[in-house]
Order: sequence, then structure tokens, then C-alpha cells
Amino acid sequence: MGLKGCEVVLDNPWNTYYAGQTVNGQVNLTFDSAKKVRGIIIRFLGEANTEWSDTRRVTNSEGRDEEETVTYKGHEEYFQIQYYLLGGKNSAEIELPAGTHNYPFTCALPPTLPSSFEGEFGHVRFTIKVTLDRPWKFDQDMKMAFTVIAPVDLNLNPRVKEPFKLELEKTFCCFCCRSGPLSVITTIPVTGYVSGQVIPITCECDNASSVGITTVKFVLRKRVTFHTQQPRAEKKESKITIAELAIGPVGANESRTFTQQLEIPPLPPTNLVNCGIIGLDYDLHVECSVSGPHRNLSGNIPITLGTIPLASFKPPAPYTDVPAQVPTQPGEDPSMAPTQPVSPASPPNGAGGALGWNVADSAGAQLYPNIPPPQFVETQFRAPKIIGRDDSEHTKVIGDAFAPRYPTFQFNPSAPPMHN
Repeated sequence: MGLKGCEVVLDNPWNTYYAGQTVNGQVNLTFDSAKKVRGIIIRFLGEANTEWSDTRRVTNSEGRDEEETVTYKGHEEYFQIQYYLLGGKNSAEIELPAGTHNYPFTCALPPTLPSSFEGEFGHVRFTIKVTLDRPWKFDQDMKMAFTVIAPVDLNLNPRVKEPFKLELEKTFCCFCCRSGPLSVITTIPVTGYVSGQVIPITCECDNASSVGITTVKFVLRKRVTFHTQQPRAEKKESKITIAELAIGPVGANESRTFTQQLEIPPLPPTNLVNCGIIGLDYDLHVECSVSGPHRNLSGNIPITLGTIPLASFKPPAPYTDVPAQVPTQPGEDPSMAPTQPVSPASPPNGAGGALGWNVADSAGAQLYPNIPPPQFVETQFRAPKIIGRDDSEHTKVIGDAFAPRYPTFQFNPSAPPMHN
């Protein structure tokens, strides 16, 4: 008995903020009977964690084989703000009568935060925890997660505006005879995209060989590198298939040209800027499968995923034989530098909301008047739990399973057109 419900209401309807914005909201506590507390604490936390375990067989001091499990962990804290909404550390006991009590709060997010991210072996997560500081009893904790986005403006990176051509070529030897070449050329108009766009793909298959192509597969992949610090520095890499499609077949001594589109679902932007223990990149993997006992052809096209799309939708420049290169160091890429958007404000009618959230409302967005406002859509990659290492068994989670929301756009056309 006592606490009947806890609700944390944010002024943004998507519970999503850009780094540098201000989080405003209200804690609503409902009691079905009088409740005695020393105070009510709110804590805002931004952190990244990585963790996994490896098991191997080792020989002990007695010469026997046994299994040894080592758990690797990494941690970074970006900010922590905590204060009392009611009472204080040395306050006298306060009795709250039955009913609903409302406590407004505000928190300015640092401008250099990385984007929210949920992965198999780690996460970047931002949470709000409300604590009933109770004298002579266990504290009661209520916790929720929200999304933070570090803007990545593709317009600031000239490399992602260029077309990319991937050429795969092979000749086959059959019964001591060398066949003609098999050539597969894949082109895309740009390498910078945002969630909601489609990647236009043109694939020219010129098969002058005696070996048939069974399929050419295009796979959009998320490539994540997790790092740990304890008990020592280790890393683990994972490749996750986001979307894929296949074309073919192409017979021996046959030529065919295919045009396809691959849609990008809600995803975090390329590279988790200001996160030192999780690295994030995307690529378009091309795999050409051939018939018979021959090795397949494969290659990768780098993809940069931003939060502000390319403003220009003019036809792409003519293709060259020199592919566009993505920078290897985040510091070399101007689009990776977080910008500081306008903080959201509540509408005058007091109904909540997020004015200043459309791209067109931010200071830099006036440069891109043709960019439509995004929707903030949940990603498919959810947090299995948001209870952290410093939470007690008495911590309760507010809301459903957490999934970050990312800006997702709709365009017509979705990307610069391809020309056959």
C-alpha cells in the first residue's frame, strides 16, 4: 500500500531530444494512502556500457582441464545530474496525503552526447530515475529511458554526395581453357542517406564467361565494434543484416542490367561520436554467386547514415573510376560534429509538444527549406532491460520495453535518381 503509480511526462511527445536541448517534464506520483518520505529525488544519467563473457578450457594447477569464464566490461559516463524535487538529504520527515502529487523538472543536456544505441553487447543509454527517499525503509526507485540524438548533417560532408561504383570482375578456367570475363558493376548515386530513404541500386552484369550467375545479393549491414576496459582491453565485432534483396540469374554469355531499391529502416546515425567504447558503421555488401565449383565475387560499398538528409536532389554527376572514400577518423569528417539545435518549447496552450523540433525550425535548417520534417520512429533494436549495475532489486521500470527513436524521413523521390 502507499505508492499506487508513478508517471514521468516529458514535453516531447516522442521522448526524444537532440544533444544540447533541454528536457522539461513532470513527475506525477499517486498514493492510495498517506506516505512518509524524507524527499523525492530525480536523477538524469547518460552512459555507455559494454559486456560479454568468453569461456575457454584451461589446465589448473593440478593438471586437470576445466572451464574458465571471463567477463569483459566497458563503461563511460557522459553526465549525471541529480537533485531533490521535494525535501532534502537532511530534511525532516514529510507526510504526503493520498492522491496525486505533481513535481515539474528540467535538465539541460550537454551538447556533446553520443546518440542512443542498443546492441547485443552494449548500449548508449539515457535514463531518468525518480527515488522516494524513505526514512528507515528501502528507497523506492522508478526508472525510464529516453532517446538522445547527436545530429549528423550529410550536407557538411562532400564525400557522401558523390556516386560510388563497385566493379567486380573474374575469369574462370575450365578444362585448361580460360573463359571470357565476368563483370558485375554496381552503382549508387550517393553514399549518404537517412532513415526512411531508399538506396537506388543499378547493377550491370556482363557475363562473357561460360559460368552462370545464380544470384547477386545486396545486403545493407550494420557493423558494430564493442570495446571493453576491464579486466583488460578487448573488442568484439558484429555484422547485422538490416535489409537485403537479390537479383538474377544471368546465364553464360548473357548481359543484363537490373535496377532495385533498398529501403533504410529507423537506425542510429553512422559513428557514435563522443562514444569511445562502441563504434558504428554501415555498408552495402554485394555478393555475386556463380554456378559450379567456383569462388563467389564480393565487395562492399560504404554507407554513411545521417540525421539531416542531403538537400540536393539533382541528378548525380557522371560516374568515375575512382570510388568515393569515407574518412577513417571521425575527427576528419565535418558532418560528424554535433550541432546544437533550438531547445523545444511547450505550445502556448500548455498541451505539451515540441516546438523547434522540425528540421526547418533549427538555426541551420533554414539552409534546407525543401527538407520535410522527420517522424521519430522506434527502431527494431530494443533494450532487453534498462535496469543498470547501480539499480536495486526495488527499482521499477516505467513504460514498455525501450526502443530508441530516430528521425525518419519520407521523400518523393527518396534519393537522387539513377540514370541507365
